Amino acid sequence: MAGSTDTIFGRLALERSFCSEVELKDCRAALKEISSDKRPALASVMVKKGYITKSQAARLLDEIKKQQETQGQIPGYDIIEKIGSGAMAIVYKAKQKSLDRTVAIKVLPHKFAAKDNYVDRFYKEGQLAAKLNHNNIVQAIDVGQASGLYYFVMEYVEGKSIYDDLSAGKVFSEQEALEIILQLARALEHAHAQGLIHRDIKPKNIMITKDGTVKLADLGLARTTSDVEAAENEKGKAFGTPFYIAPEQIRGDVNIDGRADVYGLGATFYHMVTGQVPFNAPNPKEVMKKHLKEPLTPPDHINVTLSAGVAIIIETMMAKDPNERYQNPSDLVKDLEAVSKGNSPVFAAKRVDIDTLSELESGSPVVIEGDTRMYPENVITRYRIICAVLSAVILLLILLMVFGKGGTQ
Repeated sequence: MAGSTDTIFGRLALERSFCSEVELKDCRAALKEISSDKRPALASVMVKKGYITKSQAARLLDEIKKQQETQGQIPGYDIIEKIGSGAMAIVYKAKQKSLDRTVAIKVLPHKFAAKDNYVDRFYKEGQLAAKLNHNNIVQAIDVGQASGLYYFVMEYVEGKSIYDDLSAGKVFSEQEALEIILQLARALEHAHAQGLIHRDIKPKNIMITKDGTVKLADLGLARTTSDVEAAENEKGKAFGTPFYIAPEQIRGDVNIDGRADVYGLGATFYHMVTGQVPFNAPNPKEVMKKHLKEPLTPPDHINVTLSAGVAIIIETMMAKDPNERYQNPSDLVKDLEAVSKGNSPVFAAKRVDIDTLSELESGSPVVIEGDTRMYPENVITRYRIICAVLSAVILLLILLMVFGKGGTQ
């Protein structure tokens, strides 16, 4: 087995958690002690030492074989390495020969290549992506078929996803989250202007480059608002990711529009600044039921450092009724820009007026009409403590004055 295959095998074994780094190093050290002409494959050594099973080794070797089969089958591109995979596609890092640049290539798995509906959806993703040209959206380059492989070439984003940070336990600061969400709102503004709705806004589909540029990716569920036939065919079916899906997507409404993306972006915003998904449950069905029925816990009740402006923006984005959300990304952009500059949002939920927001920011507890919550609760507690301390100090001063006079007489 070639050394390069051993390298890939070791990396995949770690990625799949089949072995530990210590076990992999042990096997590689054992291989170095064997002369090159008699050296066995890394897979054989790992199985012999009992670090992985024969079945696991076979699965990894089969995956490597398929990757090597892909190499050279897409004209004009050299496959460098596999960088991701999902149920519907495998993604490779590759070199575009003609322009000498690094790209990403999404390949439809062989098991789907013979099914027309999957092929049609795959091509549709590439064609829809090609309609978009925005700095905050991953750029489409090419889509095609060669040697039985269906592929979609796109801009390669060197960086990490929001999901990577959240998985590591990061809770984004308000300012950092605002900067990211603002870029995404502008991306949606562009996509919606082209009549395209994403329908799967979530942390995994949001990349951040090393220079801080945010990129919206994966148009696998995207649809044009004018595609009435597709809307009718999907009627009553839920398309999206449970933690971030809009209520109307759960119901499978026919007239889904860009406001569903606003909800998904709001759910992502919520997760970023609180460290928690908006609704959680043991299974997807229960999560989606909560999106439909359960009131949202205000984000500033979880992260008390959040400004009232950001909290109201998120709650407006995640209103269960689309008519109570931002009606378009442009209004959202304006509110995000306003709050970023320390001002109050203008287009946020109409039930909260500017005077109320000012009171919230100043720390005065107020009750919003129709809502039993007090804003903010931590301020009330501090206020009561301060009053108690001041009362005690005043009482002490009075006693000192009284007894002081008595002592003088």
